[in-house]
Amino acid sequence: MKKTFIMIGAFVALMLSSCGSNYYVYSSFHEPATDGLRYIYSKDGLHWDSIPGVWLKPEVGKQKVMRDPSIVRTPDGIYHLVWTTSWRGDKGFGYAESKDLIHWSEERMIHVMDDPTTVNVWAPELFYDEDRKECMIIWASCIPGKFARGIEDEKNNHRLYYTTTKDFKSFSPTKLLIDPGYSVIDATLVKKGWNDYVMVVKDNTRKMRNIKISFAHDPHGPWSLPSEPFTEPLTEGPATAKVGNDYVIYYDRYGSKDFGAQKTRDFKHFEEITQEVHVPPLHKHGTIFKAPKRLIKKLLKNSK
Repeated sequence: MKKTFIMIGAFVALMLSSCGSNYYVYSSFHEPATDGLRYIYSKDGLHWDSIPGVWLKPEVGKQKVMRDPSIVRTPDGIYHLVWTTSWRGDKGFGYAESKDLIHWSEERMIHVMDDPTTVNVWAPELFYDEDRKECMIIWASCIPGKFARGIEDEKNNHRLYYTTTKDFKSFSPTKLLIDPGYSVIDATLVKKGWNDYVMVVKDNTRKMRNIKISFAHDPHGPWSLPSEPFTEPLTEGPATAKVGNDYVIYYDRYGSKDFGAQKTRDFKHFEEITQEVHVPPLHKHGTIFKAPKRLIKKLLKNSK
């Protein structure tokens, strides 16, 4: 019996040690987005440092830029990357994969919009669905005349769409994710618990241009109408990190050219903690994920 308790204690200690060996990584780019993929990292989810260098140069799409890089690690240990390849004209997004965040596969364009009048495919965001054991990719596209215009120009009247995949070779048919009655972009999903999902999303209308929250029991929807905004205008690109018992939402304050941060536990009550975080200059919005400490050390060793 004593031996059993010792073994259990050793297992728990190993698990705690393993959990503590992960760092936060924030995928990034610098304007004008022609250089490629960058990273910043943090030990505590609040104070960030740059990892020097560019880790993947964009080679696909009409404009060949890399904006809004989103990375997720699947249970097989593969890091999957998607990104915006052009401001206008592309009907899909860029894709590559890696085992170490350093060496990436050949880049591919993943075509997701068949309507020939589609203006763009913006800010693809990866979400791993643990229940379905598949990846979900969400993005914003504008199809002129498809939805009520509201106050936006027809070429800036976005809605959110999604597709799913288990292998990044075959993809489910593109579906509409949410139509709140106005232009929305930059959606990121969070699983809070069983049948409890949160969408952090930008209201992209000229009147607002701020960030709101939507809720659902399933990542495929239906999603509630977005909440009142919890950020000021001229904010975009939200990314969420679980820090202790709290969620910290970072967002790009493109009006003031810096980053803001809000802390929440329920996504209904928010506390601004911008003065408590440090984000390096020139960093532009991507997504936050976890990576082993050894990988970060390898990145720093190989940085230029």
